Amino acid sequence: MPEQSQYAAASHVPLIKSPSLRVPRPVELPPDIHPLPDSVTAYFVYPFTLEPHVITLESSRRTTIAAHTARREAYLRSRDDEKERRKRDALRKIAPGFEPQGSVLIPTRTSSASAAQEPTDTSQAGHMHTRSVMDDLVDQLAALDSGPNRSGGKS
Repeated sequence: MPEQSQYAAASHVPLIKSPSLRVPRPVELPPDIHPLPDSVTAYFVYPFTLEPHVITLESSRRTTIAAHTARREAYLRSRDDEKERRKRDALRKIAPGFEPQGSVLIPTRTSSASAAQEPTDTSQAGHMHTRSVMDDLVDQLAALDSGPNRSGGKS
């Protein structure tokens, strides 16, 4: 019995070509095509006449970029300085003479008029505070209530 291939049965199966597929036409080269040479080094020619022009453009570009960078950094620095100045001004409104990097503030007397307002009783000296507008208003209303027109009888 002759040896049969394992694919012998498949050799008699007819193949059906799909109508959606088509065989592409073979590529035809034009008759005037120029073939590549054996060495392409002859095509690599660098025109050194452009080099001074390119170097000049590059140096002016770098100068422009450096000027823009310096201007941007100066603007950012001035903006940060302005923020710090505003912050110090706001803190000085609350505490005049305050410096964030400075030493501790020590209170000093500014005039002799403040000595006249100090109480003579030493027990109240620690509780002395300035009068507000409300305190003045209360005192004025009390003075009106205790005035001469508020007597018990009719005049």
